[in-house]
Amino acid sequence: MNVLDMVPAAEAAAELMRSLSHPQRLLVLCTLVDGEKSVAELRQLLGIDQVPMSQQLMRLRADGLVEARREGTTVYYHIVRPEVLTIVTSLHRAFCAGLTK
Repeated sequence: MNVLDMVPAAEAAAELMRSLSHPQRLLVLCTLVDGEKSVAELRQLLGIDQVPMSQQLMRLRADGLVEARREGTTVYYHIVRPEVLTIVTSLHRAFCAGLTK
């Protein structure tokens, strides 16, 4: 394969890595690997205040990594890109495998 043919894929991968580069965003995605969670659940599990949580979720939505679903006044988030699940699972295996729950 011609290396120049990989340029678009490299750019897409770099953009994804920029999205993952913030610890709070990465924690949100790690929490969503097991399935959909409400904003309240995410805040409780991660101990992140309302404003920073909203900012991180807004960035993840803008980057196309998560989608929101509203049920009444509750907003639920889930991961929409399969490659995000693969990468976050790999990062968990590499960095968190020895941690206890």
